[in-house]
Amino acid sequence: MSLTIAARFARRELRGGLRGFRIFLACLTLGVAAIAGVGSIRAGIEAGLAREGAALLGGDAEIELTYRAATPEERAWMDTTAERVSEVIDFRSMVAVGEERGLTQVKAVDSAYPLVGTVALDPAMPLADALAGDGTLPGAVMERVLIDRMGLTVGDTFRLGTQDFRLMAALTREPDSGAAGFGLGPRTIVASPALANSGLLVAGSLYETKYRLDLPAELDLLSAKAAAEETFANKGMRWRDARNGAPGIARFVDRLGAFLVLVGLSGLAVGGVGVSAAVRAYLAGKTHVIATLRSLGAERRVIFLTYFLQIGALALLGIALGLALGGGVPVLLAPLLTAALPVPAVFALYPEPLAEAAVYGILTALIFTLWPLARTGEVKAATLFRDAMAGARALPPLPFVLATAALVAALVGVAVLFSGTVTLTLWTAGGLTGALAVLALAALALRRLSRRFRRAARGRPALRWAIAAIGGTRDEATPVVLSLGLGLAVLAAVGQIDGNLRRAISGNLPDIAPSYFFVDIQRDQMPGFLDRVENDPAVSKVEYAPMLRGVVARINDRPATEVAGDHWVVRGDRGITYADAQPANTRIVAGEWWPLGYDGPPQISFAREEAEEIGLSLGDTITLNILGRDITGTITSFREVDFSTAGMGFVLAVNENALKGAPHTFIATVYAEPQAEAAILRDLANQFPNITAIRVRDAIDQVSIMLNGIASATSWGAAATLLTGFLVLIGAAAAGEQARSYEAAILKTLGATRARILSSFALRAALLGAGAGLVALAAGITGGWAVSHFVMETEFAVIWPSALGIVAGGVLATLLAGLGFARRSLATRPARTLRSRE
Repeated sequence: MSLTIAARFARRELRGGLRGFRIFLACLTLGVAAIAGVGSIRAGIEAGLAREGAALLGGDAEIELTYRAATPEERAWMDTTAERVSEVIDFRSMVAVGEERGLTQVKAVDSAYPLVGTVALDPAMPLADALAGDGTLPGAVMERVLIDRMGLTVGDTFRLGTQDFRLMAALTREPDSGAAGFGLGPRTIVASPALANSGLLVAGSLYETKYRLDLPAELDLLSAKAAAEETFANKGMRWRDARNGAPGIARFVDRLGAFLVLVGLSGLAVGGVGVSAAVRAYLAGKTHVIATLRSLGAERRVIFLTYFLQIGALALLGIALGLALGGGVPVLLAPLLTAALPVPAVFALYPEPLAEAAVYGILTALIFTLWPLARTGEVKAATLFRDAMAGARALPPLPFVLATAALVAALVGVAVLFSGTVTLTLWTAGGLTGALAVLALAALALRRLSRRFRRAARGRPALRWAIAAIGGTRDEATPVVLSLGLGLAVLAAVGQIDGNLRRAISGNLPDIAPSYFFVDIQRDQMPGFLDRVENDPAVSKVEYAPMLRGVVARINDRPATEVAGDHWVVRGDRGITYADAQPANTRIVAGEWWPLGYDGPPQISFAREEAEEIGLSLGDTITLNILGRDITGTITSFREVDFSTAGMGFVLAVNENALKGAPHTFIATVYAEPQAEAAILRDLANQFPNITAIRVRDAIDQVSIMLNGIASATSWGAAATLLTGFLVLIGAAAAGEQARSYEAAILKTLGATRARILSSFALRAALLGAGAGLVALAAGITGGWAVSHFVMETEFAVIWPSALGIVAGGVLATLLAGLGFARRSLATRPARTLRSRE
């Protein structure tokens, strides 16, 4: 019965239109739209990767081997299983043009490449014709950026190792580029037979052989994978198929999308502040209606349900608008997004991200509307007739407090479930909760400080009026500090994290990082290599070590992925070194290094931090697959490995006698003065053409490009949060317009000029904005420090240009919102305003 009556009252209330709920709808719509939009774009990319899986991979399936080609028996199995097989060899090398050297990622292909898709060249020609060359030299194609960097034109000659090639065309599209992963150099494609005399693919060289398989339509991919794993058991094989043709891209998109959803939740929290403020303002305007209902005998339950149903219906409208906006805009902008994204995407209306956004919106609306609705039921009718909500107590009844806490827990649980990142989600939830608590306390402190400083403002009427208004009973400070402060805090944290990450990569590393990494140094080349670099006065330090690459296949005789999950150490192959004596720069933190000349069962020294993350202990066994051979060793020590210096570091080190007989090469790092780098590179490249030099600055630039994309996406999410905060400001300014009109009327009647009243309004807005900005800055810097220190594990320093911009932005935002409504307050005539309040 109560529900029926409440529904009838709510329906009649809704006939009055949306007056007072525009900001409510805008905040909820924008927050839900941001989350739905991010989820829809992520779903579109995932659908594109799934649809184009075979094209991205270069076939229905791929078998990858490290350091070696398939044996005749293995190749026979592939030829029997697949309708067509293409062999691709992928490695890094140096392009030589005269005295110039440039890093490139070489792809050596056979006549069957590509199995799926087409290679686009400029000038247009079949790839086979381009790789055949001009009759005197084998041909090659390069990406345009490398052609321009090396000063080449089509028809010119360049060298890879000891083999000359003729540049036949520019590579404009590579169908399987999505499967290549992160590369330090632009692509060069050559025919595999042309490398026979290059000296690049020798025993121990760092290269990967990939076999793309065109499987029969009736062959199930899971069955094919099981058969491959049985055939290649314990031979270091890695299998990928078209179900996830570009796992690195898919993983990156998934994690970035989850992070952006959490940023979107920050915006929804800001919107929740606006939702709460709008509900309070609306209920304050309904004081006489509620009082009348109470006087006529309406129960608290009926009144609560009346406005709960009304606000619930409006919340559902706002969520529906947000879903339409967040789901529809990616579809409408599909051509632009598809052209801008470096990966395939299929944009459509995907139910899952829309359902996630709807759940977030419903829970947020409930959390931020329950308290004002509950408090209304506790206000007596006589108090309601006097003043809006002044008689309500600070906290609602205990059941509502418990219900709100349960809803908050549900929201966090849903965020953990949907994002799949427990730690990051909990950090975000804790940060938002802490920021809201700090901002609420800051608003209270700002009000109390303003009351104390009234006397200090004597003789300055405009300032005194502004301070009095901030500390007055209408509480203008809380909605402004909460809404704007939370938006600015998110933006400040993002700015500090981004700035410190960029500084760590591009600012600090050159002071401590090596000039070059040199790889593929043959054992017999090491004396000549060291003679050149160690006797150069411009070289301050040289480090070198033998290196093999292997796969962590098993841990304690269990599949490594069962023990370590998706940890990066067991994902793909890892660099492995060996040593007899403990290196001088190695610090053992647990266990002991093996004795000199040790020749017993293999022993392993593991990096401490990674061991803790995986859950390893001294005495555990690890099976490494190197060149198709399994080597099982026991962990006898843990050591500190610092990867942050961009120097030499290995997760796994093995005793010398366990690995020295395997084909391998050496790597070295050279620390030299910048002016000597070119001469070192030139001399070593001329003496040892097979050696590949990786300039650390080039690697840093590649990482910076990736960071730019992440920072841009994150900044857009933070900007949406800030926009929501600005909408809340507008709502607060609009809600206080009537009070400011009355205030202006009183001041005009007492002789104040329009200019002085306007100055008072401007000072009030500026003080509130500065307060919100300063508190947001403190919260943002704290959040940035926490993420940098605990998550990124980098040093932290305040990025002051970004920090000062946040404070200035807070002042400007409140000025714009406050002055936008102040003009109408000043324009009203005092007599009309005062008469209406009688």
